[in-house]
Amino acid sequence: MAKRRRGVASRWLRGLLLALGAWAAVTVATVVALRWLDPPFTMFMASDRVTHLLDDDYTFRHDWRGWDNLSKHAAMAVIAAEDQAFPQHHGFDFKQIDKALADRERGRRMRGASTISQQVAKNLFLWRGQSWFRKALEAGITVLIEACWSKQRILEVYLNVAEFGRGTYGVQAASERFFRKDARRLSRSEAALLAAVLPAPSRFKVQAPTRYVQRRQAWIQRQMAALGGAAYLARLD
Repeated sequence: MAKRRRGVASRWLRGLLLALGAWAAVTVATVVALRWLDPPFTMFMASDRVTHLLDDDYTFRHDWRGWDNLSKHAAMAVIAAEDQAFPQHHGFDFKQIDKALADRERGRRMRGASTISQQVAKNLFLWRGQSWFRKALEAGITVLIEACWSKQRILEVYLNVAEFGRGTYGVQAASERFFRKDARRLSRSEAALLAAVLPAPSRFKVQAPTRYVQRRQAWIQRQMAALGGAAYLARLD
């Protein structure tokens, strides 16, 4: 009986390893292909649509725009808000990770330490929620993305897949929904407002910003100016 159990466990383990190997191979091939091809959807989008399949009040919005058709204010705003070390790091901002861990040890609310590269990895391939297993997968995919894509490509994808409100993915869809204009024509203030809701787009609203969101919007605008604007983005080429 014990021998039979060991045999069953061994087959399950082999099956699991084969499944993980197949998933890894598909993921590597997809990441390499997405260096040139624009992803038609992400795992976050797919999950969102399935969750709201029977919700008549739900509207899905997503419209891809290439780098040259996006406001550079939007690019600067998300960097200022989410990842100011983006041009320098290789996928992970260890200073922010150290600060987040220090906050947790002091009993403070855990701050976000994910880089734009990590968020792209998570949005494209993984699921919502927190677990060490998911974090490990995210880390591996992040390393792969950083190795295969330019910084400009990573930022371009992020601007097109980030969620800015219920069912609203990407800067173009958000610009059309909230400002009735093309993403190329976003102003500095509008771009900063979109970036201000990124930590929690299900809680913070572009169309009804709280005082916190308005303060964050003003802070993002100051950070955009301090970082240097177009000269800063030139470092991503």
